[in-house]
Amino acid sequence: MAEGSFWPAMDLLRSEPMQLVQLIIPMESAHRTISYLGDLGLFQFKDLNPEKSPFQRAYAGQIKRCAEMARKLRFFKDQMKKTGLSPSTRTINTEIDLDSLEVKLGELESELMEINANDEKLRHTYNELLEYKLVLQKAGEFFNSAQSTAAAHQREFEAQSGGEGSIDSPLLLEQVEKNVFIVFYSGERAKNKILKICEAYGANRYPFTEDLGKQFQMITEVSGRLSELKTTIDVGKAHQSNLLQRIGFQIEQWTALVKQEKSVYHTLNMLSIDVTKKCLVAEGWCPVYAAHKIQDTLQQARLDSNSQIGGIFQVLQTKESPPTYFRTNKFTTPFQEIVDAYGVAKYREANPGVFTIVTFPFLFAVMFGDWGHGICLMLASLYLIAMEKKYSNQKLGDILEMTFGGRYLILMMSIFSIYTGLIYNEFFSVPFELFGPSAYSCRDSSCKDAYKAGLVKVRDTYPFGVDPVWHGTRSELPFLNSMKMKMSILFGVAQMNLGIILSYFNAKFFSNNLNVRYQFVPQMIFLNSLFGYLALLIIVKWCSGSQADLYHVMIYMFLSPTDDLGENQLFFGQKYLQMLLLVLALVAVPWMLFPKPFLLKKQHEERHQGQSYALLDNADDNLETEHHSSSHGHEEFEFSEVFVHQLIHTIEFVLGSVSNTASYLRLWALSLAHSELSSVFYDKVLLFSWELNNRVVLIIGIIVFVCATVGVLLVMETLSAFLHAMRLHWIEFQNKFYEGDGYKFSPFSFTLLLSEEDEAA
Repeated sequence: MAEGSFWPAMDLLRSEPMQLVQLIIPMESAHRTISYLGDLGLFQFKDLNPEKSPFQRAYAGQIKRCAEMARKLRFFKDQMKKTGLSPSTRTINTEIDLDSLEVKLGELESELMEINANDEKLRHTYNELLEYKLVLQKAGEFFNSAQSTAAAHQREFEAQSGGEGSIDSPLLLEQVEKNVFIVFYSGERAKNKILKICEAYGANRYPFTEDLGKQFQMITEVSGRLSELKTTIDVGKAHQSNLLQRIGFQIEQWTALVKQEKSVYHTLNMLSIDVTKKCLVAEGWCPVYAAHKIQDTLQQARLDSNSQIGGIFQVLQTKESPPTYFRTNKFTTPFQEIVDAYGVAKYREANPGVFTIVTFPFLFAVMFGDWGHGICLMLASLYLIAMEKKYSNQKLGDILEMTFGGRYLILMMSIFSIYTGLIYNEFFSVPFELFGPSAYSCRDSSCKDAYKAGLVKVRDTYPFGVDPVWHGTRSELPFLNSMKMKMSILFGVAQMNLGIILSYFNAKFFSNNLNVRYQFVPQMIFLNSLFGYLALLIIVKWCSGSQADLYHVMIYMFLSPTDDLGENQLFFGQKYLQMLLLVLALVAVPWMLFPKPFLLKKQHEERHQGQSYALLDNADDNLETEHHSSSHGHEEFEFSEVFVHQLIHTIEFVLGSVSNTASYLRLWALSLAHSELSSVFYDKVLLFSWELNNRVVLIIGIIVFVCATVGVLLVMETLSAFLHAMRLHWIEFQNKFYEGDGYKFSPFSFTLLLSEEDEAA
């Protein structure tokens, strides 16, 4: 594998060079070293103990301690949530080690559990007294006024039910949370049965006296005790609230510390213990540029740990494929994530994310061309950027989180949408003469009708974009359809050529000469012999003002290549050029299909005969032949499998070139749909309500217009154009050169750890 590109500028498109490193760390500084590496966030550890279960590893006990502390912190957060408190944003940062934190959390948990237990007892007693008070009141009412009340209810009930019922009915009809029953019994046997029934149904029993004076005294005593208990409960609640508030000032810091410590011990469990039991051995990947930073970290950990021996850093040689690491920032991250959603780049493979920064928002804008809508998107993105510090520390919903993460992507899409909107000359579907007067004027008064017939050119061509006079004419739709359709083909051919060119640079970088000769060259010839030629005809027709029918030219280029073109001829020698291009396209197909399988077979035979070891110097072909060798005793070469694979690849490219070019016509289709929807909302809603000359109808029309614009054009159409632009990049562009079979560089990083925990929460 080559370590540098023959064209240095292409190195900017490739992942960071990685190296496999071994670290030998003394026991006394191991914990501090891993912590410092977590702060650095540039080292991906490998698990050197895959055969051991989590319970068999050296630091299983420490991980259990951290898990227990994490449980206590979750308990505190649950208690805060129940009381309506939240962790304070005004965090008190205090230095505390894990052992001290463990003791402190245990003390706080014991205190809080004691408060909760006392509060539960007090509330239980309070509820019993409150219930006893209600029993006394209800029973007293029964003995004092039950007869008169029952008689009144009886008369009312009989009037409603036709005279049926009994004197007990009103008491049973009363709706309360708990019912009060007074039970009269005689003898111990009846008492025991009543007690069993009460126990079976969870009924509470309270003593009662018929003496009115004693009843009043009992109610007074119970009320006094209730007041005392209420005061005690309030004091306990205030104490609990104060305790939880004190915890809230530091709970985020404690949580972060516990997470970091737990991750450190998880990492230590991935290391192997040296035979001397005095040091740990770690292996992992790191970027080449970070080597000196890691060495400095080892040295700093030795000094801070007062260790006599420092860690040892040494680079290992390996044939294992390294992880892929692209350095990104908050601006480039969403573009890289669009690419990674398709597949992570193979190590040192050309990164489509660099081109996506420009091509993705541009293709989106081609479908979303309206500078009024672009301004709306820009305002939304600028608001998210302005609130960046606030929202980055908050937990947002899934949709809002996704939108906030792509704020710079939305900004780029809005800028390009404003540009293409100016090209289309559409502001909420309304044209403006922003760059000067129209080049056309009325020949006479007959062009004042809705179709503006009779226009003549009276001045120079409109300097930028579509002339505003085209909007509303009979020729508007044919003109815009022709322009946008041909423009889509030009963009598609250009981007597909870019993808094939990147496949060339990939092949050169990995020294894959077979792919350069038998993949890149015939692919370029085939694509440009047909669709590159179509793009050339479009440009020539635009520049010359010819009325040639390009459909006719391309169809009869295949059906009757020797016939004269007649009025469809755009330039001298066009017929002979078309015949040459057709021959080249036909030659390119067997060029892609046949040579490579035979050359691979020849190289395989020469390698195993010991005649040549220098020919198989490319990574892809080595992998391919080694796969067949490993599958069949390291001697057989399955020519049929290689040939079928190449046949599928050839058919896929040939048919894909046609379907991919046609797929770019979605740029035209969605642009037309967006323009027509915007025009419908403007003409049929806003203008219609204005013409009715009714203020209420106008207000309703404005509301409907705004809601339709936001809901349909700024939300649904934005999402639609976004998804179509993503599809064009994944299928039409990236499949020309991008394998995407790598894996991400996932360093041990406290920053990434805490951010992932926040997202999961």
